[in-house]
Amino acid sequence: MDFNHNENEDSGIMSSGHEEIGGINNTGIKKGRKTIKNKIQFQLTLNEEQKLIKSKALLDTISVFLGKAGSGKTLLATQIALEYLFYREVDRIIITRPTVSNEDLGFLPGNIKEKMDPWLAPIHANMFMLSNKEKIEKLIAEDKIEIAPISFLRGRTFVNACVIVDESQNVTKSQMEMILSRLGINSKMMLTGDISQIDLKNKKDSGLPHLYDMRDKINGLGIYELKTNHRHPIVDDILEYFEENRTEK
Repeated sequence: MDFNHNENEDSGIMSSGHEEIGGINNTGIKKGRKTIKNKIQFQLTLNEEQKLIKSKALLDTISVFLGKAGSGKTLLATQIALEYLFYREVDRIIITRPTVSNEDLGFLPGNIKEKMDPWLAPIHANMFMLSNKEKIEKLIAEDKIEIAPISFLRGRTFVNACVIVDESQNVTKSQMEMILSRLGINSKMMLTGDISQIDLKNKKDSGLPHLYDMRDKINGLGIYELKTNHRHPIVDDILEYFEENRTEK
């Protein structure tokens, strides 16, 4: 799929519509970081591309981070979410990710968290890289970091929360509408995705491309593309090869 990028494409900023009103950005989250004396120190530092995109994304209500495997999009979303939580600007982080199996988790043993763990391992790994593992596990145990299957989001409203939707290219259009409409007061949502990695049986069912159509019509929606590879340099060549030899099924 090919999408028209705007004039900010080279900087990774594909679209960002936001405004600030009365000291509160349109996420509804009060800007209190200027008065915070002790800045949060993470174990891993963002690169310059991530820092630039973060500075823009903090002003969005909904941010979409796009990029190939290893571009650091999930790490960026995770760092922003943890920062919101550590600064007590939100009460909790809510993480969801499509399973691409009709959301049927019943065949797996354990409770919801245990069922979702295999799909959320990348986010947990990013959290452990960014912050102390014991601290993260304590926050999970206290439900300040909540694991929520997509099928369990229906009917809920997220208030004072930061929501991460990982692998959003595998969220269907109807699921995307449902997820986006869960957002409540004083909350932010971040979606990560790679449009070239749609695993749905019918790739046209993906809800992610519809966000491109919305970007110039919805104030507070920002779309960003990360281009820096954080993995071994050979990964770029591998991804390029598969992209050139990809065939639609």
